[in-house]
Parts: sequence; C-alpha cells; structure tokens
Amino acid sequence: MFDFLLSEDSRRRKMLELAPEGPVRDYLSAPLIDRSRDIHSVSLLPLDFETSGLDSSKDHIVSAGYVVIERGEIQLSTATHELVRTEKLLTEESVVIHKITDDAASAGSPLDEVVAKLLQSLAGKVMVAHNAKIEISFLTQACRDLYGVSPRFPAIDTMRIARQWLERRNKEIEQGDLRLFNLRKRYGLPMYQAHNALTDAIATAELLQAQIAHMDSSKCLPLKQFLK
Repeated sequence: MFDFLLSEDSRRRKMLELAPEGPVRDYLSAPLIDRSRDIHSVSLLPLDFETSGLDSSKDHIVSAGYVVIERGEIQLSTATHELVRTEKLLTEESVVIHKITDDAASAGSPLDEVVAKLLQSLAGKVMVAHNAKIEISFLTQACRDLYGVSPRFPAIDTMRIARQWLERRNKEIEQGDLRLFNLRKRYGLPMYQAHNALTDAIATAELLQAQIAHMDSSKCLPLKQFLK
C-alpha cells in the first residue's frame, strides 16, 4: 500500500513541477488521501458531465453538476450546476438527450471558468461518478487543453461497484441492469429525470450511500476497496 502511495505521490509531485500557476497547480498541491481511511471519513465529490458525445478527443463538455459528501452526508448547499459556453454547434442527437440547446449553451460560462471552479471543489476529495471513465476522460482532456498537463483523478465508480456486487453473486447482468436509474430501483431510491448533470450527480451520490449501507458497516470500509 505504501509503495503505491509513494509512486502516486511521486507522479503528483512531478506533475506539480510542470503545472502552470493556477487551478490545476492548486489541485495538484492538495495531498493524496490515504487509501486505508474509512470511506465514511473521506471527502467525496459526486460529479456528472453532459457532453456532446462520448469521445473526449473530439466532443466537449456541455454541462457539469456536482455536490460534496462530507462524513457520509450529502451537502446540498454545495450543489453546483454549470452550463459550458461553446461555439461548436450541438448535434440533434445530443440535444435530444440532455435538452441543452445552442441558445442555452451560448449563455453558459467559459470552459476555463467551469473547470477552474470544479478543480477547486475537487481538491482534497475523491471523485464519484457512474461509469467514471467518461468524467475522467473529459476532465483530463480539458486540463490538457487548458493547462498543458493532465492530472490523475482518483475516482469511485458506482457502476463498477454494482458490477462487482452482481458478479460475486453469480447473477446474470442483462442489458440496462447497470444504468444509474435501474440500479437506484434496486435500492428503492426515488426516480429522477435523467440527463441533467446536477440531478445525475445527486442521484449518483445517493446510489453510493445505498451501496455503502448494504455493505458490512460494522467494520472499517477502506477507501481502496472502492477506488477505480
């Protein structure tokens, strides 16, 4: 475990040396969270992006939503929803999904402001996302484009947790079983309208809480058990 922390911290410090002054440098300045800490004591940031497509190398972030979890409680006062201003036209297919039109996007904030605010909120916390590879790839690409460096983002993936839970019990995973709102049904969580970044972030936060509650909470649940 300690070798892993040292190697991760070495990467962080090396990237910190290369990072320009500003948001990404401030993010990298925050120390890594000890992977042996109990998940209940770790500061988390459930995050969701709505995007123009699934390829971060050519598509872009349309909106971002996130909320803080502290000591196992969702802090709704921290809930943040940002539209991202873009000069690129949105495809009809993506607008049908996220309902954000070109006119709405044009009134959003510049990407650098949205990412700077997000990195400030994420510093010292662990990202939580459903199918986290999407959020990680788009945030990594945004940092590369804006700052010339692409930090590593420790993340908890609620989809991965669900998949592992089903596989350990030899349950067949059918199409759609791992979708966020289908998984929420399993835990008796309320239904929300999908494809709003903030709503999905809160929905992911609640799903993680339910997943943790169904584990053996009589003992320490180390962060490393959850990390992607």
